[in-house]
Amino acid sequence: MENKGKILVLDDDPVVTLSCKRILGAEGFNIITVDKGEDAIKKVSTEEFDLLISDVRLPDMNGITVLRESKNVQPKLDVVIITGYPTLEDAKESVRLGAFEFIEKPFTPEFMLNVARKIFDNRGWILRKAFIDEFRNDIVNLRDTQNPVLFYKEGTWARPLKNNIWEVGCDARYWLLAGQLASIEVSPHLRTIMAGESFGKVLTSSGQTDDLIAPMTGRVIEVNQHANTAMSALVRDNLSEGWLLWLARVELITI
Repeated sequence: MENKGKILVLDDDPVVTLSCKRILGAEGFNIITVDKGEDAIKKVSTEEFDLLISDVRLPDMNGITVLRESKNVQPKLDVVIITGYPTLEDAKESVRLGAFEFIEKPFTPEFMLNVARKIFDNRGWILRKAFIDEFRNDIVNLRDTQNPVLFYKEGTWARPLKNNIWEVGCDARYWLLAGQLASIEVSPHLRTIMAGESFGKVLTSSGQTDDLIAPMTGRVIEVNQHANTAMSALVRDNLSEGWLLWLARVELITI
């Protein structure tokens, strides 16, 4: 089973640790258990974890202290505090220190599973958002209603920007379905494109070459120098659905 993430469970009650191991382990999470706060802090200091689940009342220290120390070592670590003796003060302090959830015992297996899923879904979104931010200038959202995309031939498309300026690009998914997409070639010295003529090429790992056909005639004012880097990342991270690559920005020429 694919490992979905590494979780440290801190509780001196073996029923709780075994329950978390069974519930979350069955979902593909890698579960490490300890029963003392000092051991948990040592683990966090030497290993990377995606999530810490900690009881408040422990044999050697308060779980809130573990939360504070763990966040000092791994600021991005998500923490869930669980307790059989909930107090408003503990809840407020946990949230202030950055705990994701404060949960009262006993909890159902489904409830704990939903909490873990919510945390890891949130983490996944943060990573995707960071990825999108990194390539924001190189990719186009297919669902952009302000500047709608008009599809042309063989996966090429165009969309209006402003002042007679258009973006011309390709849908990497079209070529992925057609074969093994390796790279896209558009000359950085491209000066004009002509409607119905090639303005670039798609290269496959098998050596096949296909033309990218221009949907319009225009004067090229900018070529996307990072298209292949963005495309590789889109394919690698399975984010190509809903995202397109722009290859050139052109000013329309009326003939």
